[in-house]
Amino acid sequence: MSNRAKVAIGGVAVGLILLIVLPWWVSFLIIVGIPAAAYLTLDSSQRRRLRRVTRRQIGR
Repeated sequence: MSNRAKVAIGGVAVGLILLIVLPWWVSFLIIVGIPAAAYLTLDSSQRRRLRRVTRRQIGR
């Protein structure tokens, strides 16, 4: 199993636990807010590189 698959499975597990333990809107804010905050911490060259890589993978 690849590292990305392990991270994805872990993320789904944490998301499900959050939905069970916390109210749904708090879980939603955490699930959406952490990746958004991580993206906003990147500088402009890193954001450009990330967009370029994701576009290339979509067009495979």
